[in-house]
Amino acid sequence: QVQLVESGGGLVQAGDSLRLSCVASGRMSSTYRTGWFRQAPGKEREFVATINGSGGSALYSDSVKGRFTISRDNAKNTVYLQMNSLKPEDTAVYYCAAQITLPGKYDLWGQGTQVTVSS
Repeated sequence: QVQLVESGGGLVQAGDSLRLSCVASGRMSSTYRTGWFRQAPGKEREFVATINGSGGSALYSDSVKGRFTISRDNAKNTVYLQMNSLKPEDTAVYYCAAQITLPGKYDLWGQGTQVTVSS
């Protein structure tokens, strides 16, 4: 059974960069669409970015477009989120999730990693 584990979060200053990793404990099939989501305190979870199984297609929320890049290395069972030009409003717990059983439904989630951006 596949499990997802995020890492790479931390405390940074505005304008800095971080790279988050999402590692699958089992084999991360190249058919699994994988996304990054985030949840700030007192707010609902929101979509950040998604990438298809082959890594050839990615989509981003308007709030991160041009600053964040999602990528994947299926040989390493890992999906990345490169975050540049970080802003205080990017502060949140970041989760990766995969569509395992049903297209369109993220049904496997990691435990999350905290990103804090100070001004």
